Amino acid sequence: MKESDKMGNKIIVYHGSIRIIDKPTYGFGKAYNDYGLGFYTTEDMELAKEWAVEEDKSGFANKYELDLSDLKVLNLSDADSLCWISILLMNRYFDLKSDIAKAGKDYILNNYQVNYEEYDVIIGYRADDSYFMFANDFLNNSLSIRSLEKALRLGNLGIQIVLRSKKAFTKLKFIGYEKADNKIYYPLRQKRNIDAKNKYMLEKNKFLPSDVFLSDMIKGGIKKWYMHMMNIIYQEFKEN
Repeated sequence: MKESDKMGNKIIVYHGSIRIIDKPTYGFGKAYNDYGLGFYTTEDMELAKEWAVEEDKSGFANKYELDLSDLKVLNLSDADSLCWISILLMNRYFDLKSDIAKAGKDYILNNYQVNYEEYDVIIGYRADDSYFMFANDFLNNSLSIRSLEKALRLGNLGIQIVLRSKKAFTKLKFIGYEKADNKIYYPLRQKRNIDAKNKYMLEKNKFLPSDVFLSDMIKGGIKKWYMHMMNIIYQEFKEN
């Protein structure tokens, strides 16, 4: 993980909502979101429109300019997926059905916990129903680390940019909005999730002799470099 220095100083982001939000408020919202309390945005306007609507309500893709100058940015999309899960474990509820899952939670928090609260902005996967299912299955030992890494890239479910600090909110400028018709974007949102889940179920049923599960990590103390090596071997095997 590292502070992002590749995004330039200013980017355009969108926040999907059933309301027009011209003045986002620091400290407002749900505390138990993926990365805690914050303002959740994306660089993809179409995704923002999908996130804006409900089955019976249209919404808006609120548009902003975000100046990243002097902000500390944590980019989890470049990090180990277990770092992402460690943050979810601190903010979301998981149904830990077994002793392995409970021990796995302790293992991940002890070895991969991220001090994310010191950052102004977090960039990472959006743990909607599909992504949360991937993480939950891994914690319950029914998904290998290789399959988890691959599942996170299925379905184009989206990367979110989360403003967490007061300083970050001062760097956000409202530009305008575009309407999102629920009759158009709710079906697209549903289709995206269904496609991701279908691809995931196909992937989940695949097994390689080199696959490493959470129980293996707990018992054997599998190190990061080993898991990454397994991913490399898998990619080479697939390409050949």
